[in-house]
Amino acid sequence: MSTRLRGSIVALVSPMHGDGSLDLAAFDRLIEWHVKSGTNAVVVVGTTGESATLTVQEHCDLVAHCVKVVNGRIPVIAGTGSNSTDEAVYFTESAREHGADACLLVTPYYNKPSQEGLYRHFKAVAEQVAIPQILYNVPGRTACDLKLETVERLADLENIVGIKDATGDIPRGLELIAKCGDRLAVYSGEDAITLPLMLGGADGTISVTANVAPAMMAQMCALAGSGKEAAARAVDDKLALLHRNLFLEANPVPVKWALLKMGLIEEGIRLPLVELDAKYHIQVSEALSCAGIQLSEAA
Repeated sequence: MSTRLRGSIVALVSPMHGDGSLDLAAFDRLIEWHVKSGTNAVVVVGTTGESATLTVQEHCDLVAHCVKVVNGRIPVIAGTGSNSTDEAVYFTESAREHGADACLLVTPYYNKPSQEGLYRHFKAVAEQVAIPQILYNVPGRTACDLKLETVERLADLENIVGIKDATGDIPRGLELIAKCGDRLAVYSGEDAITLPLMLGGADGTISVTANVAPAMMAQMCALAGSGKEAAARAVDDKLALLHRNLFLEANPVPVKWALLKMGLIEEGIRLPLVELDAKYHIQVSEALSCAGIQLSEAA
């Protein structure tokens, strides 16, 4: 990844068959759709890709498969984070060997490390694997918050090139941009606040909404990145319900249901996650309708 990556980066789902096995044919179709729709890059085996329930072999193999299918048309970012530093190094080195352009590393979950522990964790991966690395702070999932002062320290490391900020806090995101935006690319990790963060100088978004509305997300990001606020807001207004309703249950439960209803994937998800509760079907369908997205006749 020789240049700073900007725009709409999809946090891609991992399509599965009804028995929970990976559906590579559906995965390939989604990749082609994203390339044609103007998605700027793809994150494979991230949170939305159910990395938590893939085996180590599946994790590494899906990164390799994604790189092969994309074939250099857009950058591939591999989710390689772990709450074990050694495992994060392993996944990151595997992604490098398989030709990924960059890696996305979530903060170590469950362990509750100190800020010094977080610094040493990310420093160890950056020093051991020669690939661009994007930090990923999502305290709502990890019970671990990467503080701004720690990000500032990490920004000085050569391989650390960006951060996905999924705190959902606009003032905090803007402060992050102000203090680190000259050294790190800053990506919104919350679709609902991508527009204000991009208008404030963020480089783009790592998006769940882009799974179902790739062209609109790419358009909105391009407009926002060009400072065309009114035009960007007009597009984002159509996506607003998706930004909200795709999180009525834990991601990726709602977005997988939406893709199922669009006729793009089968109904497959791994325990402990289960299919979207029927009480939310109307809200997710309404969000798709507001964005002008057609449901499959077979849905």
